[in-house]
Amino acid sequence: MKVPFVDLHSQYLEIQEPIDRAVRDVIADSSFIGGQPLKDFERDLAGSFSLSHACGVSSGTAAIAATLRALDIGPEDEVITSAHSAVPTAEAVRMTGARVVFADIEDATYNLDPRAVEAAVTPKTRALLPVHLYGMPANLEALGKIAARRSLAMVEDCAQAQGAAYDGRAVGTFGRAGCLSFFPSKNLGGWGDGGAVVTNEASIDRFVRSYSNHGRLDKYEHAMLGANERLDTLQAVILAEKLKKLEDWNARRRAVAAWYDENLRWIDGLVLPKTIARGTPVWHLYVVLIENRRKFVDYLAERGIATGLHYPIPLHLQPAFSDLGHGEGAFPVAERITRRCVSLPMYPHLTQDQVGYVTGQIRAYFGR
Repeated sequence: MKVPFVDLHSQYLEIQEPIDRAVRDVIADSSFIGGQPLKDFERDLAGSFSLSHACGVSSGTAAIAATLRALDIGPEDEVITSAHSAVPTAEAVRMTGARVVFADIEDATYNLDPRAVEAAVTPKTRALLPVHLYGMPANLEALGKIAARRSLAMVEDCAQAQGAAYDGRAVGTFGRAGCLSFFPSKNLGGWGDGGAVVTNEASIDRFVRSYSNHGRLDKYEHAMLGANERLDTLQAVILAEKLKKLEDWNARRRAVAAWYDENLRWIDGLVLPKTIARGTPVWHLYVVLIENRRKFVDYLAERGIATGLHYPIPLHLQPAFSDLGHGEGAFPVAERITRRCVSLPMYPHLTQDQVGYVTGQIRAYFGR
């Protein structure tokens, strides 16, 4: 049996007719930038968070950077974020000219450790940027208390967690804004790059909307120098159709995670992901920890099972951030996790038979 890491074609086949019709309508109208379809998607997206505003942009990276700019964060300011995430999280901070400050993660959840965040705050800290990694909500109560006590803006990186909740409330709604990614493999993914900022603050929405469209107030008047970071209309109509299925697809991901848990929980030497009691995850990824990762990955590949590494190098050890002066041992939990993490296949259309094959091969690897 072949088990891909992600299967986007099966997802397309489920909604082929409405997707094709929406794309044909845009092509027939030949209005590929802006327009009513984009406005409709933004309205529905904001509604899915029970928020007032959503602005589509060109990527999750652009969403974070524009939101930080909207909060007037730039040179001389510091933004605290996780040492364990995809590079774009910290890259977006750098795009504003601000200094990125890394903090270590919790051993159990792989998300920001509030105690490490507290220790990293300085007089120059302006914002916290928690990442809901792998679709798991971070400890928003503790992080929110730090932000309030220290007068910091909290901006949530929800790139991997659209639809996740904390205490029954959508992640992305606890801070000043939530930043989304529509990269194709995301829980809500387009057919290319895309992202969005969701917020209840009209001033943030207004800034992001203007900045991402060359700083325009209207067609010919530019209030500032911005960027070309709009969400294309074709992406908007595709995402609008997929948004209708997101809740169902996230439920299927939870079922897949439960199958993995049931079949793998008794294996010594394999650490399964844990969820926080107050969090409802959406399982963008199902990440296990194992020693001798290369041998394990090669073993599965030989049996037709694709895996991923999210992420093998912690951010503070990436060459792009070498100027910060962090060496081995600076963030020990992040370093320990990144040396051992392996992502198993995870997507809504993964069948129980496929999960059974994957878990059967893993049990055989461990001699069970």
